[in-house]
Amino acid sequence: MRAIFGIFPLLVIPVALYNLLAFGFGGSIETVNEFGEAVRADVAPIQNLLNSTFFSLPMISGVKWVLTKGDAILLLAIVFLFLEILKSTSTGTSTIFNHAVSMMLFIVCMIEFLLTPNFATSTFFILMSMTLLDVLAGVVVTIVSARRDFGMENG
Repeated sequence: MRAIFGIFPLLVIPVALYNLLAFGFGGSIETVNEFGEAVRADVAPIQNLLNSTFFSLPMISGVKWVLTKGDAILLLAIVFLFLEILKSTSTGTSTIFNHAVSMMLFIVCMIEFLLTPNFATSTFFILMSMTLLDVLAGVVVTIVSARRDFGMENG
């Protein structure tokens, strides 16, 4: 079970959540105006869902602090990115597979971002950037950790 946890990149969870929202939200990029003409939308159909309130809290200052659904997904992704960086400090075989799966996740995210309308949002772009940072930081941290371990054995 621990080996699967080591291979499984945690950023799959917020990406999968976004995918469920994006593919479950059947908005169309083409609508019909009052004259019966087809009009192409200039923003992703999921944008209104991402901007809707997930949580709000009244503040002492008198205003409401609002966390949107898109913000909540990004907050979850930040927590998982932190855990991924912690996981990358180990130098085992599962860590290398984790980096490979993380790279595949980034490639899938990039393809979705470029080709699918519901993925052309700033929320998903930031999420995709986090998957890239997971790959880059993971590889760098693993190399530094391995170099340090190798230096200790020879010292």
